[in-house]
Amino acid sequence: MTSMTYPAGLMVSVSGVRGVVGRTLTPELIARFAAAFGSWAVAQGRARHVVVGRDSRVSGPMYHHIVVGALRSVGCDVIDIGLAPTPTVQLAVEHHHAAGGIAITASHNPIEWNALKFVGADGLFLDAAAGEAMRRYMDSGPVYASWESIGAEAQDAEAIARHVDAVLRLPYLDVPGIRARRFRVALDACHGAGSAILPALLAELGCEVFAIGMEADGRFPRPPEPVAEQLGDLGALVQRSGAVVGLATDPDVDRLAIVDERGEAIGEDWTLALAARVVLAKRPGPVVTNLSTSRILDDVAAAFGVAVTRAPVGEVNVALAMRRLGAVVGGEGNGGVILPDLHLGRDAPLGAALVLQLLHEAAVPLSQVVAAYPRYAILKDKLPRPNAPLDTVYAALRQAFADAEVDTQDGLRVAWTDRWLHVRPSGTEPIVRVIAEGPDAAAAQALVTRARRELAALA
Repeated sequence: MTSMTYPAGLMVSVSGVRGVVGRTLTPELIARFAAAFGSWAVAQGRARHVVVGRDSRVSGPMYHHIVVGALRSVGCDVIDIGLAPTPTVQLAVEHHHAAGGIAITASHNPIEWNALKFVGADGLFLDAAAGEAMRRYMDSGPVYASWESIGAEAQDAEAIARHVDAVLRLPYLDVPGIRARRFRVALDACHGAGSAILPALLAELGCEVFAIGMEADGRFPRPPEPVAEQLGDLGALVQRSGAVVGLATDPDVDRLAIVDERGEAIGEDWTLALAARVVLAKRPGPVVTNLSTSRILDDVAAAFGVAVTRAPVGEVNVALAMRRLGAVVGGEGNGGVILPDLHLGRDAPLGAALVLQLLHEAAVPLSQVVAAYPRYAILKDKLPRPNAPLDTVYAALRQAFADAEVDTQDGLRVAWTDRWLHVRPSGTEPIVRVIAEGPDAAAAQALVTRARRELAALA
């Protein structure tokens, strides 16, 4: 048996398989991956039904048909939830006790990309070992069904409504109290799947919503990653509408970014920090995040006397660490909040509800809540992967920063008492991410500049 050779530029990782539509991610590859996943899922012996959902990308309906057909071809019964957030797919897998799920989404990647995210029977994305086992079916070939064993297809039109209801039932939310506040909320769904769930959730919470980017056609009006520099239109909407907060999501709705009442983006790392504050106030316990998340989360956790554990970047890595440690809340600094009481997946609707709970409890504007905490400057850069092996890159950086504390769980993270630098290959794009945080912008920039210089010397 020989291992399959993937096209150059195709990203295969714990984040699934991602590529450029019609180039690296072809219909043939979509069919092979979906059939391999279906064969693997059935072989686990738990069930034969698989949940399928997609975001709003232009290529989504085409790939959706291919995925459904490929799964049925290996005997899987498909439960189709249609246009839906990725966390809704994860919750639907748990609800239906399915063998797994496939979310057709490239998350925050540019418009020309699409992807498959693979969900196991436990509602978590496949870890490295499970992903490798699944991909062996790419090498050996899927186990196709005979004509009498072809899988069936059914629709589940209630998945999003169940997701909303599950959020509203969380013990951390005072739903009547939030409703009574009649918050004005600005929303930017970026023409993604957020338009299918967030208006319903916000309506249930009594909010008056002012929205942009609600056409779920995948033609993103801004770069889909909801980082601060992309949220100018949302900030302007906050100011025009008199909203108390602005909420922005990526196309598959696992990330949430926030704009304060002044129209200023506070930075996506604050989403998890603010959500954690709400949860820890009611249930102090362990917190887990990744190596690239801001220290502001540590400050929030310290106020409740609990520690933060850091895991490699990637939702499944954080989720598994949370399960192992019994964490009460966690997530990633990209705006992804994970609450085990709901499910072990990043969930933007969850984040939105917890932020509104915070505003209800705080009774002061969001900018004042943020101003009460120490301020850090975090800089997130990226550059093409160097020609040198990454181990060589890490060795050079360790030498350059010989006085730092070193963490090699995921790439290289070097840290001092008041600043840190993390260099790692992206699992979703063919780039190296360089992330630094310091007490001010100059300190963070100095770390990134030094890292860039070291990497350039190896190019």
